[in-house]
Amino acid sequence: MLNAPRLDGIDPFAATVRGLAEPDPVHAALRTAGPLVQVDAPAGGPAWIITDSALAREVFADPLISKDPAFAPPCWDPRTAGLEPTAAEQPSLTTLEGPGHAELRRAHAPLLNARRIHLQSGRVHEIARKLLTELATDRTEVDLMADFTTRFPLTVLLDLLGIHLDHLDEATDACRLMVSGRPDAQGSAIAALSRVAAAGLGELGRGLAAELRDRVPAHTTQEQLRYHLFALIFAGQLTTDAALGTLVAYALADGPQPGPVDEGGVDELVGETLRLHPPAPFSLWRFTTTEIDLAGIRLPARAPVLVDIRGINTDPARSPGPDLAFGAGPHYCIGARLAQLELRAVATVLRTEFPDARLALPLTELRQACTGGLQGSRLTALPVALHG
Repeated sequence: MLNAPRLDGIDPFAATVRGLAEPDPVHAALRTAGPLVQVDAPAGGPAWIITDSALAREVFADPLISKDPAFAPPCWDPRTAGLEPTAAEQPSLTTLEGPGHAELRRAHAPLLNARRIHLQSGRVHEIARKLLTELATDRTEVDLMADFTTRFPLTVLLDLLGIHLDHLDEATDACRLMVSGRPDAQGSAIAALSRVAAAGLGELGRGLAAELRDRVPAHTTQEQLRYHLFALIFAGQLTTDAALGTLVAYALADGPQPGPVDEGGVDELVGETLRLHPPAPFSLWRFTTTEIDLAGIRLPARAPVLVDIRGINTDPARSPGPDLAFGAGPHYCIGARLAQLELRAVATVLRTEFPDARLALPLTELRQACTGGLQGSRLTALPVALHG
């Protein structure tokens, strides 16, 4: 039985700041090391990173590899590792497995399927148009990372869930608190977003929050329902926020482009942005529930496993086909279609309503920061002249 090669000299979980166009040495180094690479986990002990596409899809579908933090190494501190509560403590789409996960996913899926998202297209485009127009009203230059990339997906989500936009500021502050790195941040932010979610559950609720309430399994408690809604709000905001800045930067990199919108070109831009800069560079933690063999290597029970999503997506030798920006298998991101619609809406509105828009800095001067751990990169600033 082989031992997995170790990655020495490079920390894949370190905080970094680099230019948007600069290559990322971490993922290339992981690929070079092998299909399964051993690293030091931030919470202590060894962890294993998958760098091969076929092996990644095997891991995403393997019932012996679980997302439930109950299987994390006993020495791990959940806060240090950034873990959710266990599935027994707080059932969720991201931690349940097997029949429990399938039951909860059936409750969520109709809310975000292709037909429902298509029906929301006009509304999502209108929200993008309204927010960008407001920003452009009295300013010649705006930093879209300062506010827009957070508030746009949150506005869409609250609107869809049937939550009054009076709660937008509270939701925005809570989402920023979740990624602040403060030791007490997560609990306070979850509580705040759960309060926001509860606003869509009243008797007169007509949005997706009320619909989810009526669809979840009968044994679901009110606290669990609010947590499901918290997860939809936070994950939905984080996924789109991380990709929006990069999308706009690439959309405006060549300066103003007057003329009719090329829908195929917009779809290609969205797809390439998500492939090259996925919202999260790695999957969430997964843990072996028993001893298993992966790529000829024996992993012990409770071994932490990650998939290198960005490294696999950007592998020069990758075969054509679907990428892993939203994962694969039973835990494929349920909000993927909504995130793609939001990105298409912003790219389209920029072209149709702001044909003279341009970056206020050269693309090569834009910087992206990663706070470390499993967090994705986010542009530090995105100054844009919306009217040229």
